[in-house]
Amino acid sequence: MEIDWDRASASLTDLGFAELPQMLSARECQDLIALYPREELFRSRIDMAQYRFGKGEYQYFRYPLPPLVEELRQRLYPRLAAVANTWAGLFQSDDRFPDTLDALLERCHERGQTRPTPLMLRYGAGDFNCLHQDIYGQVAFPFQVVFFLSQPHEEYCGGEFLLVENPPRAQAMGRALRPNRGDAVIITTRHRPATGKRGVYKVAVRHGVSPVTAGQRWTMGIIFHDAA
Repeated sequence: MEIDWDRASASLTDLGFAELPQMLSARECQDLIALYPREELFRSRIDMAQYRFGKGEYQYFRYPLPPLVEELRQRLYPRLAAVANTWAGLFQSDDRFPDTLDALLERCHERGQTRPTPLMLRYGAGDFNCLHQDIYGQVAFPFQVVFFLSQPHEEYCGGEFLLVENPPRAQAMGRALRPNRGDAVIITTRHRPATGKRGVYKVAVRHGVSPVTAGQRWTMGIIFHDAA
């Protein structure tokens, strides 16, 4: 799970996402999927069709998080916080994020955001996820990480991971990614920086999943701020 953080940071700033290959082994992916039926590990289950979020379902973990989920969340946060604070400087914002995840969660809890947000998502044939952003409250860390637990073309077809940018006063632009099992993608929660004639401005970014045409697609999302 070695990460080239210089490359990842540059990709985040330039594109709004960064691909991290081979973050999890096949066994770790299987072990995470095996957690899904264990109701005691999750605080809520969402039927996406019920809320018109798409089709499929996902579950939010409850505290304490499973060890691997907690390890990944703690390990990834500090390096992403450094990028987040660089972005704050680019946006000329005084808001800064603390160096540790525990300090960020303390800030969340002070504002009534106490519910954990890491989640598992399950898609079957015909399922999809509408374009969206994961904010959950006043405190919103600008990055989250999606871990891909299924192998495309072997375990499922379709189900591309979608990123769509909406620049100010311009047409939207989309990307479709198909990472391998064990890969991860860091994405921006709200927007990425872009440079124009008048300096740096914000480009809004949303993410989603195209329809799965066959098989079953599993992902895990690690969001760093807690929910209200």
